[in-house]
Amino acid sequence: MSGRNRPVAFITGASRGIGKACALHLARVGFDVAISARSVREGEEREHSSTVTASNMKPLPGSLTTTAELVTEEGAEALIVPADLLDRASLVAAAREVLDTWGQVDVLVHNGRYIGPGHMDRFLDTPLELIEHQLEANVLATLVLNKVFLPAMVERGSGIVINITSAAGYADPTEPAGKGGWGMGYGISKGALQRIAGFLAVEFADHGIRAFNVQPGFIATERMAADMGEFGFDTSGAPPDVVGAVVAWLATREEAAEFNGRTVEGQFFCHEQGLLPDWEGPMPNTNAIAYDRAAANLERAENDIVSKD
Repeated sequence: MSGRNRPVAFITGASRGIGKACALHLARVGFDVAISARSVREGEEREHSSTVTASNMKPLPGSLTTTAELVTEEGAEALIVPADLLDRASLVAAAREVLDTWGQVDVLVHNGRYIGPGHMDRFLDTPLELIEHQLEANVLATLVLNKVFLPAMVERGSGIVINITSAAGYADPTEPAGKGGWGMGYGISKGALQRIAGFLAVEFADHGIRAFNVQPGFIATERMAADMGEFGFDTSGAPPDVVGAVVAWLATREEAAEFNGRTVEGQFFCHEQGLLPDWEGPMPNTNAIAYDRAAANLERAENDIVSKD
């Protein structure tokens, strides 16, 4: 994949949850891993309330230091490069540190996203600056990193970009935000993120670059367990390893070319491919309900057309 003895992955939001799982699974298949997030050490206090009506500074489990220790236990090197998705300069500095240290990034995983108020607030209750924060962190931050890493990928003639998206980007919530649904800022920012892979696949088709979306479905992360029950969510989702296994597959298999520019439904793909043999497979959750509702709406529309004919 490159001239270095071991390929390199760069992962945002790698202090816990899906990002940590991606780091470990990529380490297991031979990658050294650069990990980025805000939480460097366990116990750091940071606002993670999803609503403007409350504050929650209670430390969440997970940190870059812990993830790095787990990566090294897998026999890989870990490089901690803290950054804030709302601070473009910190993102550029983190990216350049990786390039200066290891000379390349072969796989770029955009997993990190905005955490904070506005995520579970209804539109009229959400200040526009909080929607801007979500667009900045969930969309523009990925473009900042792409601008840094893609030129070197093009020069080498290879590289992979993986966006961790969400069904919220293309499915309507079944309930309002705070009662099982999600805020508009989350949905529209994930919708914008959803479009990036297709553009990269077309524009860099002749340069050996692949770009994928991985839609994880509801994943039982540390933050979901700590925060989301109060907003009407069943927090018993799939394990983060589901997404880590899919990302590692896309990063290492030639067959992955078939999905270039496309969206991989993470839980279903993991189950169909048998990537986690001990996992029983997808269970019904909010996203599955959203899919069912969208399918029902489409079926009704088609029936209406037939009846009118």
